[in-house]
Amino acid sequence: MPLYPQIEPYEHGMLDVGDGNRVYWETCGNPRGKPAVVLHGGPGSHANAYFPRLFDPAAYRIVLLDQRGCGRSTPSASAYETDMSVNTTAHLIADLELLRRHLGIGRWLVWGVSWGSVLGLRYAQTHPGSVSELVLTGVATGSNAEVALLTRGLGKLYPEAFEKFLAGLPEGEREGNLAAAYNRLLESPDPGVRERAARAWTDWETAAAALPPRSVPRYEDPEFRMRFARTVTHYWGNDHFLGEDNDDGVVLRDAHLLKDIPGTLVQGGLDFGNLLGIVWRLHHAWPGSELVMVDEVGHDAGAPGMGDALVAATDKYARA
Repeated sequence: MPLYPQIEPYEHGMLDVGDGNRVYWETCGNPRGKPAVVLHGGPGSHANAYFPRLFDPAAYRIVLLDQRGCGRSTPSASAYETDMSVNTTAHLIADLELLRRHLGIGRWLVWGVSWGSVLGLRYAQTHPGSVSELVLTGVATGSNAEVALLTRGLGKLYPEAFEKFLAGLPEGEREGNLAAAYNRLLESPDPGVRERAARAWTDWETAAAALPPRSVPRYEDPEFRMRFARTVTHYWGNDHFLGEDNDDGVVLRDAHLLKDIPGTLVQGGLDFGNLLGIVWRLHHAWPGSELVMVDEVGHDAGAPGMGDALVAATDKYARA
């Protein structure tokens, strides 16, 4: 199924969510349509114009937001003085509920990509009455095992890039959680230390986060690079703020709480998360979920075939 045409928002605003944070949001499509909220990845990325093209604009009221510290939300996580202690999974879930009420929405379909799938799953587990369906891609659950795979584990596949990645850390910081070690550098009062750490982190992301490997132009923007690296290491280095028993995954443990929520999981067959069986385990633990695999695609919601599968999912739920 082809993507829908690009559309412009008909409404937007900045929502005061407390703690000095204002979250940017916008709505597009049909103001009287089925509500759907889009959760971007990262943590540390932002909403973009591709996401609404996955929804029928005549059928959906599409809500996009930039999560705390991201995109057009303020203050930006790229600024050293921004307080990251008030940027956690619990804060982002509370922001979603505040936005839902602000927009007068009862229940909405939750669409999430990568980190957005983690956030969407945990939001649905803790606020099931607010979620009508889930459509998730680049599926992750935020477990410590996934963080270990995407940092240290992939070093076996990309040894040269991994050697450079480790070299960006002091010798005494090269064991244990590498994201936490990089986050300590990214919180340094020395801007030079922060800038080198952000570059080293995004160089590793560029080398190892996608299959096939490809350049990522957004990492050449210093503001984005700092915001992204600081935010993702903040979450990855702190158990995704899901609790201390997150080694195998709090989200997977609580998958049974999704039993009354229909969902579609659209996953690239070459997504590195598949090495841990995450999406299969989630699908089998979640009654009523559907798993759609797209061959020869990695962790990329915009790859050929992914858009078709995602549009098919949202079209199906538009009729629900």
